[in-house]
Amino acid sequence: MIYLDNAATSFPKPPETIRLLNDFVNNVGGNPGRSGHTLSLEAARIIFDTREKLTDFIGMKDSERLVFTQNGTEALNLAILGLLKENDHVVTTSMEHNSVMRPLEFLRLHRGVSYTVVPCSAEGLLDPGELAKAIKKDTKAVIINHGSNVTGTLQPIELVKDMAGDALFIVDACQTIGSVPLDMEKAGIDILCFSCHKSLFSIQGVGAAYVRKGIDLTPLKFGGTGSKSESIDHPAFLPDRYESGTPNTPGIASLLGGLTFIGNEGIEKIAARKDTIRELLVKGLRDIDGVAVYGHETLRPRSCLAVVSFNIKGKLASETGYELNKRSIYTRVGLHCCPAAHQAIGTFPQGTVRAAPGYFTEEDDVRSFLEAVREIAER
Repeated sequence: MIYLDNAATSFPKPPETIRLLNDFVNNVGGNPGRSGHTLSLEAARIIFDTREKLTDFIGMKDSERLVFTQNGTEALNLAILGLLKENDHVVTTSMEHNSVMRPLEFLRLHRGVSYTVVPCSAEGLLDPGELAKAIKKDTKAVIINHGSNVTGTLQPIELVKDMAGDALFIVDACQTIGSVPLDMEKAGIDILCFSCHKSLFSIQGVGAAYVRKGIDLTPLKFGGTGSKSESIDHPAFLPDRYESGTPNTPGIASLLGGLTFIGNEGIEKIAARKDTIRELLVKGLRDIDGVAVYGHETLRPRSCLAVVSFNIKGKLASETGYELNKRSIYTRVGLHCCPAAHQAIGTFPQGTVRAAPGYFTEEDDVRSFLEAVREIAER
């Protein structure tokens, strides 16, 4: 088996993830904040420790402003639906995931919110000058994904904040968090949204959003928080304001394991390893007749993530994916929940085959994958 679908979710997980997940399920199991007994308190301690560690990981200090969600989609929905009001204007890009585009379109249709989509290049790269032109005096927010889940293109987010002016800067870091260093403070990000089951190595069902002080979002959900139970008024303080209902404590425990693994390995080592694998993958695909690779115009380190979309001339992406699957090579095919991005790179509506190696992918795995693609292309 060769697993090349790490842009969807990472697999395998490191031993630390499995150990802390199993320890919680086997030895703790309590519901945090809902009781005062030992197991409930231990569950709450695990969530607290994870919140502290993750806040430090993104370069921030106030861990109460780190909110756990079900996934990156919920984090982005909290930021977008919780922030925008009638007549607000938003600037985004043509490389965004439907987790951004669908909430914006809903708000356009039902709340009178307008948005401008800044076109990106054929390789998925944003032109900061075009972004600056799209920002108006009444622009409420600029929303950009840090790294594309279609082409792997990394956007120059460090240039955006100065252009945004008074607009809030919201970043979708689902693909980049844990793959490349990301300092929210240095980048001037106001709301950072991400999933934790990809390069942070948690199990599925965990995401997060960090909301800077001074930003008030309308909650997506209301209900039990384990705090202020004497009142039917929803808590106004964070993180409780945005964390209604029983949290995914087993998942958060697994995230603590993933963060521990990353801390032991080092984010720089992880980023360098993924760059090495990406270079081998992209060069190998480009050497195969009839294969088109999208993006990755430069192999300069940190120019792209290890997320590579390609097609074989004369074959549907689904056909190529099927042939790879028969060889126990697992990729993703189609539009990857990003129709706007595929329109930008010229692969709409057919989509692409996406190969996304992970930290545990071996060079021999990539060579076997390339040989399989060569065989399919020659047929």
